[in-house]
Amino acid sequence: MMKKPFVNKAQVEDIVQKYPTPFYLYDEKGIVENARAVKKAFSWNKGFREYFAVKATPNPVLMKLLQSEGCGFDCSSITELMLSKSIGACGDNIMFSSNDTPAEEFVYAAKIGGIINFDDITHIEFAEEALGGKLPETISCRYNPGGVFRMSNGIMDNPGDSKYGMTKEQLFESFKMLKEKGVKHFGIHAFLASNTVTNEYYPTLAAGLFELAVELEKETGADISFINLSGGVGIPYEPDKEGNDIAAIGEGVRREYEKILTPAGMGDVAIYTEMGRFMLGPYGALVTKAIHEKHIYKEYIGVDACAVNLMRPAMYGAYHHITVLGKENAEADHVYDVTGSLCENNDKFAIDRKLPKIDMGDYLFIHDAGAHGFAMGYNYNGKLWCSELLLKEDGSVELIRRAQTPRDYFATFDCLPEFAELDKILKEFE
Repeated sequence: MMKKPFVNKAQVEDIVQKYPTPFYLYDEKGIVENARAVKKAFSWNKGFREYFAVKATPNPVLMKLLQSEGCGFDCSSITELMLSKSIGACGDNIMFSSNDTPAEEFVYAAKIGGIINFDDITHIEFAEEALGGKLPETISCRYNPGGVFRMSNGIMDNPGDSKYGMTKEQLFESFKMLKEKGVKHFGIHAFLASNTVTNEYYPTLAAGLFELAVELEKETGADISFINLSGGVGIPYEPDKEGNDIAAIGEGVRREYEKILTPAGMGDVAIYTEMGRFMLGPYGALVTKAIHEKHIYKEYIGVDACAVNLMRPAMYGAYHHITVLGKENAEADHVYDVTGSLCENNDKFAIDRKLPKIDMGDYLFIHDAGAHGFAMGYNYNGKLWCSELLLKEDGSVELIRRAQTPRDYFATFDCLPEFAELDKILKEFE
């Protein structure tokens, strides 16, 4: 499978006249089409809802785009809750799936009517106290089966080493406790593997949760109103890998549903998902410009982006495909390390990557950065966050987050007397 940019060199040359590199660029058309495909894949389930994982790409414009396609939001912090509330999301359009949660965050989640998803049994009484002794009528609990999670193609992940979720025994006890405390409607949530590129993951996870739900409802009498498959449906970062077929995934979950839940009289249970990477990953890119070349023991191309803009390659050794715009059909007959300017040797977007000859001023399109890209940015070396842009369906470009400025970077020093001198320096650049 050849990865194709959703923008060409001429378009980027036009964009940089107003918005200099580096910048994130998102594809409105691709986002909308994908959101509709997800909705269609699970349309057999009357209560289905995708709760977009805000942590993947916390931008209100992109969130509103997904909201217009029927998505809710999965939040993991008070600021993500605030962001969701700011675009009109509230009530059961919000899922609050956090861990090690401060009391005030439970309070705010309940205030805006979000569904609280407890990560641990000890959080029940903690939240109850924070909420003045009364829990919401709908509560979800996160399940961790322990051990390793296997599918037909082998071990996918190791839940037993994960800090998230409750044991089966704790889950049953939690449901009984919550029911005694007045909770009327229950949900089950689980996340067992990350970035799976197989149509088997969701159906396998679903089957286990469906069986668990039948057992829970029978033993505790709890009304299980939804089962949340969370995230984990991934994307193929490498160009030679096939992606997930969301229609096949939805059909696989349907088969397990009708095999397990429907015969148990639980055919009204809603299915929820919380995808971030699958929803936006392929529809965002980091666009950067080649500004230096270095010829020592290896061939290096220095670009004007660095790991603060996209940290996955530096942090995980993750592969992100790179297209040299305008040279899509040129032979990849050069081998480069593509690097940023941080004072860290792991600040590399690619190592020993075969690419066409790169000339200074060429634009590089770094694929699949639409999720867990900008969101993981930071300010090491005093580097500033870049802008985010939306490529509209009509070909126009909208600024959806301006680039950070030195004043933004220094703003939290305004409590110090030294800020007065900093302010003078800043004014020289403004």
